[in-house]
Amino acid sequence: MDALPAVLGAAALLLLLLTARLLLARRNSSPRTAPLSLLVVAGSGGHTTEILRLLSSLSQSYSPRHYIFADSDKMSEDKIRTFEQKRAETFSNSQFTLNRIPRCREVCQSWSSSVLTTLYSILYSFPLTFRLKPDLSLRVGELGKQNILCNGPGTCVPVCISALLLEILALKKVIIVYVESICRVETLSLSGKILYYFSDYFIVQWPALKEKYPKSIYLGRIV
Repeated sequence: MDALPAVLGAAALLLLLLTARLLLARRNSSPRTAPLSLLVVAGSGGHTTEILRLLSSLSQSYSPRHYIFADSDKMSEDKIRTFEQKRAETFSNSQFTLNRIPRCREVCQSWSSSVLTTLYSILYSFPLTFRLKPDLSLRVGELGKQNILCNGPGTCVPVCISALLLEILALKKVIIVYVESICRVETLSLSGKILYYFSDYFIVQWPALKEKYPKSIYLGRIV
């Protein structure tokens, strides 16, 4: 009889834990309808075209979208504005912001001088990545952290490094989703070679890259 209260207490505790676990699982499985913001790094040339193709497959839940690109990259700015104007015709509540940072390396710039410009770009990006508070893409499946989507332009390196510094300083948790360009069939871009070791999700679009870089995720052609 003396053991009966202890047994009943243990049974009640077990029932409480099972109920809490059931409620937590039900909450996590329920669809989230609130808007999800996203930080997107755009780059010159085909990088911006590819990243916009990827964004076009996302629903209206991904809003606002915070774009970051080099201050001298007028072409990317024009492409983004055109993309968002067309998207607004379909989704009236679509929102976005444009954010410029110094280019870390210009075309034909020497590697020695690019070290200084890259450091300056990192310092410039630091308060920007801290100020922007995007939610995580449903593709990744986690919430409440700093999340960056990029696909290979040099601009993504200072942005991702500054975001990693925020994590090291315990100011914000960072999730980096890197999608290598479709034109990279057998070798990674320079940005890819750097961020391969820091990205949480590194996506490639050719099986040859998956064989060389086992950490990567091969999804076939997605842009």
